[in-house]
Amino acid sequence: WGALMFPLALSGVGILVCMATSFVATDLMPVRDEAGIESALKMQLLVSTLLMTPCVYALAVTLLPAATCGMCVGGFVVGGVCSSPLKAFFCVGFGLWGGCVIGFVTEY
Repeated sequence: WGALMFPLALSGVGILVCMATSFVATDLMPVRDEAGIESALKMQLLVSTLLMTPCVYALAVTLLPAATCGMCVGGFVVGGVCSSPLKAFFCVGFGLWGGCVIGFVTEY
């Protein structure tokens, strides 16, 4: 059941992290002038990535099975491929940090 809820839990935690990041951007470091808009957006991107990374790890370790299965030790089999909570964390984490890097490099 936990493995089925993993994508939904990621989305739900992402919404909570978005709320926390929005609070940081509006109350702790508000934009005062037009020149501060870019730095505020980059700060939001970095804060959301930093907050989401440990949340993804906690969800992967908590919700995904790490029991011994027939083909591999310490993981689970999906479509004939042995996987583990740590591999799922790295998959989501690389996407998370890759998006952060793209956001900083392209200034989009």
